[in-house]
Amino acid sequence: MASTAKPILLVVEDDAGLARQLRWAYEDHEVVVAGDRAAAIEALRLHEPAVVTLDLGLPPDPDGTTEGFATLAEILKIAPETKVVVASGHGERESALRSIAEGAWDFYQKPIDLDSLRHIVARAFHVHRLETEHGRLARRAPESREILGGLITGAPEMMAVARMVERVAPADVAVMLLGASGTGKELIARALHDASPRGGGPFVAINCAAIPETLLESELFGHEKGAFTGAVRTTPGKIEGAAGGTLFLDEVGDIPLALQVKLLRFLQERVIERLGGREAIRVDTRIICATHQDIDAMMRADRFREDLYYRLAEMVIRIPTLAERPGDATLLARHFLKQHGPQLNPHVTGFAPDAIDAIEAWGWPGNVRELENRVKRAVLMADNKLIGARDLDLPGGGGAAEGVVVNLKAARERADQQAIRHALARSEGNISSAARLLGISRPTLYDLMKNYDLSA
Repeated sequence: MASTAKPILLVVEDDAGLARQLRWAYEDHEVVVAGDRAAAIEALRLHEPAVVTLDLGLPPDPDGTTEGFATLAEILKIAPETKVVVASGHGERESALRSIAEGAWDFYQKPIDLDSLRHIVARAFHVHRLETEHGRLARRAPESREILGGLITGAPEMMAVARMVERVAPADVAVMLLGASGTGKELIARALHDASPRGGGPFVAINCAAIPETLLESELFGHEKGAFTGAVRTTPGKIEGAAGGTLFLDEVGDIPLALQVKLLRFLQERVIERLGGREAIRVDTRIICATHQDIDAMMRADRFREDLYYRLAEMVIRIPTLAERPGDATLLARHFLKQHGPQLNPHVTGFAPDAIDAIEAWGWPGNVRELENRVKRAVLMADNKLIGARDLDLPGGGGAAEGVVVNLKAARERADQQAIRHALARSEGNISSAARLLGISRPTLYDLMKNYDLSA
């Protein structure tokens, strides 16, 4: 239902005079003002604002940023889709970098330029509306679909990734993909390349964890003839091989510190020197990197350079695990059966109910890669037409851990949506079958689907 209500802007500011000034500046918005963290969190839960402007200097630490960053973290924990615009007069550059790294959408410096701030806030509202609309449309399709040229999903969580890829691909910025092993990081890197203006150029991938440290520098930067024993000819590296295209650095967290310095120089100056060479070679290539490691923890432990991180992570795309994509495990299992069944064992035609139960209950620590391997093995080992839980080598029961509960209403809504999506996935979109699985009538299921904007 369309709403004529004004968009809600939460202003977290302890300076009463400045808060009044901001309220006057946004007459076309419903402005809610909070002077400290407790009031901000109460207003966030009550009004659910799309955008928040946050002064980092809040009591009881008005001259520092401790309380401001704590407020930022709590806001994003409760409502991660909220666009938080951070303001600070305390060490502007350092605070800005840290706020963006911790999830803020944008920042502005004090003293405030109202025209500039209006532009930032208007852009934040616009992006939030786009994301909300995209999420609403994505939720309307629980059936399996192929996105990004190869990802099979029916989950809004992956649709959001696809939308971000579509936006980021045309921009010539470095992208960091964060996600557990087996979530499809290289496939998404290829999608970024294919959708970019560089799509006609080469896509060169290198797994930094699979190459010994002593050889990694030569692999990346190349070497001149005679640079080391066995270097019988001049060999260009992967960076040169990706000229005019995209270089994908998988498991970038495994690059040793000494080599991180050389990679940083390339990112800053866009020139390289081959091992054993002195000629500066200019190379135009886009960098996409990925890791399953906790980069923040590595930076704190001085195992990954912070300046390199900000060069590599101009845009960060977080890829959800399979356990965070309700319904997708069943959709993917059916897809892999169709893909591999005819070649491996044409006798197998589907999954038994206990297999579907086991697939939905399993936490999938190996994500999509584990699921595909289990399905392929089950197809080979199955004695019957229908694959059972025993063929998948999965126990019955259990399940993925639930996410953080924000409040009772949100928990109920999330549980309802996940249950409906699971039922629709299991019944392949058949409303009557889904209603029976849920133990409710068809009219009740239709009402719930309408409330949550779901369709079969």
